[in-house]
Amino acid sequence: MGNDLRYSWIRVPAGNDFPLQNIPFGIFSNNENSPRPATRIGNTVVDLSVLADHGFFDDLEINDLSVFYQPILNDFIALGKPVTGKVRELIMTLFASDNPMIKENLALQNHALYPVHEVKMQMPVSVGDYTDFYSSEEHATNVGRMFRDPANALLPNWKHIPVGYHGRASSIVVSGTPIHRPKGQTKADDKSFPDFGPTQQLDFELEIGFIVGGNTDLGTSISTSNAEDYIFGLVLFNDLSARDIQKWEYVPLGPFLSKNFGSVISPWIVTLEALEPFRAKGPVQDPEVLPYLKFEGARNYDIQLEVAIEPPAVSRLPERDEVSGKDAMLVCRSNFKYMYWNMCQQLAHHTVNGCNVRTGDICASGTISGPDEGSFGSMLELTWKGTRPIRMPDGSERKFLHDGDTVIMRGRAEKNGLRIGFGEATTIILPPKD
Repeated sequence: MGNDLRYSWIRVPAGNDFPLQNIPFGIFSNNENSPRPATRIGNTVVDLSVLADHGFFDDLEINDLSVFYQPILNDFIALGKPVTGKVRELIMTLFASDNPMIKENLALQNHALYPVHEVKMQMPVSVGDYTDFYSSEEHATNVGRMFRDPANALLPNWKHIPVGYHGRASSIVVSGTPIHRPKGQTKADDKSFPDFGPTQQLDFELEIGFIVGGNTDLGTSISTSNAEDYIFGLVLFNDLSARDIQKWEYVPLGPFLSKNFGSVISPWIVTLEALEPFRAKGPVQDPEVLPYLKFEGARNYDIQLEVAIEPPAVSRLPERDEVSGKDAMLVCRSNFKYMYWNMCQQLAHHTVNGCNVRTGDICASGTISGPDEGSFGSMLELTWKGTRPIRMPDGSERKFLHDGDTVIMRGRAEKNGLRIGFGEATTIILPPKD
């Protein structure tokens, strides 16, 4: 149930990311009410607190209905997939074209339904911890070729472990939030000492993040076989990076100031249940992985991804979670199925040492690059360290991001007439603060 081609009585425009089969979860607010949980069908936001007010969730054995009135989704997600799955299925039933229960109740609709452009989307979860992986073979190889030995681009451990590092959870923000250009130390190759100032090589990184959907105790591990029980859903993830700061600081302990100044996520969490029809096999892993990283079945997902840049002359910070992008230039098309290490392997490796995880934690995939130049998931790769600038429609060139640029990330999965999408993750780059 839930992935058939049933329709909703709420209008879903052609090519929309949010048909009845999606039912993502997010947090919205407006001028009248504080932030609270919602889902989305077409371009309509559905207030779940109003559905709770009218008793629609009373029969789902949810002991504490306050989860539908809270400003974050953590406690709702913590109910567990058996319960949140029933909520999702009930919503699909209520809004199916053949169900008159809400369809014929205009008073209820007036309280529960909002046009998406009239609401403000908020952070969907409180992020306790954040881990960023480095799981695209193409991306890791490209970086290795640029900065190390082209003949030995991958480090010896890369094909044996899902490499990752712990990032800064406090600077993860929701789509529409502007990011100031960061400052830090950089060192030119022809200088003996570093300089301090704004980064000159600000970059995006096209990633997908998964939201952890359960707690574990310190000392326990999650296996690849049950990892999906702990993955509630996915968001688009823009891991903004300052490449010149990163180059100077990353030895010996890896990224620090170059990546902790801002990461941007899409506001709607798309569940694994909605993405079930789009499972795909990942790349063949050679050499054979250690037993705790082995898995069965298709654990990658065929999700088409793209990045566009809108130059300053036409950029604007949207008052909604989407922009038209009509003046933006598409610079990248990639796909989540390219990932060498899948999410189940990432979570299994993350916890194999006994590291505990908590509901609302985010794990990001790492830059998602494909096999050809147009599928590279960062400006670093697309312009090859700035040596191949991208010409914009207004005649300007981009080696890296300029102040005033709006970065727009989109993602969708399509198969047999069904489209499940994420909407957008957008941010405008502002000058550094004094």
